[in-house]
Amino acid sequence: MSAVKKEIRKITTHVLRAMKEKGVKISMLTAYDFSFARILDDAGVDVVLVGDSASNVVHGHETTLPITLEQMIDHASAVVRAVKRALVIVDLPFGYYQGDSKNALKSAIRIMKESGAHGIKMEGGEFIAQSVHRIVSAGIPVMGHLGLMPQSIYKYGTYAVRAREEDEAQQLLDDAHSLEKAGSFALVLEKIPRELATRISSELSIPTIGIGAGGGCDGQVLVTHDMLGLNNEFSPRFLRRYANLYDVIREAVAHYIEDVKSHDFPNEDEAY
Repeated sequence: MSAVKKEIRKITTHVLRAMKEKGVKISMLTAYDFSFARILDDAGVDVVLVGDSASNVVHGHETTLPITLEQMIDHASAVVRAVKRALVIVDLPFGYYQGDSKNALKSAIRIMKESGAHGIKMEGGEFIAQSVHRIVSAGIPVMGHLGLMPQSIYKYGTYAVRAREEDEAQQLLDDAHSLEKAGSFALVLEKIPRELATRISSELSIPTIGIGAGGGCDGQVLVTHDMLGLNNEFSPRFLRRYANLYDVIREAVAHYIEDVKSHDFPNEDEAY
């Protein structure tokens, strides 16, 4: 008698909206390769973000700006091959959508066709609304991103909390409504006061995903390498480490090196 296969309920943009309506929090983490993506998906994460943070944690750059569209497509393709349940969203990298809605659409189409991802994410407010509308009109889901926007770090000159002042807070609120009106299915809010994030979350019908924006958002996102303690040099206030894998892996590697040097590995049972 054959075993009955367990049905996997795929996460879609519709499911995320239903989660917001029901008050069910949304979990999102980053992945850039097959192995990590498979673990996250198997654990039950709702959204896997192929973030341009790969520029930092994978490629070793100081900012997210250097990563290319081709690199993002390569990372996304590996992630998509691993995922069976989660929604896979890919960052549009810097330089491939700013100031040109035609180029934005072209870049988004390349990601969708060449990686098999389920949607894209873009940083910016009212000034990218036309691009968001154009991409959504082509049938591609768009997640917005407001607050601290790493692709604009040289404009800010700091990674400090955004929208503390009333005028910037009002602009961010206007931007959030503009992105929803343009067709965004969700919105990341990064490093803004919790009261503002809670207000935005209550005013929008689309889900909000917070990072350093308090518990009033409809979900949360962290960089996987940070929350697993693979990157010990980054310790912002909003980060909770769920493991310290840097030390675990370093100890394992050191043990392996010791066994090789001492002729302990491989032993007779580990040889053919």
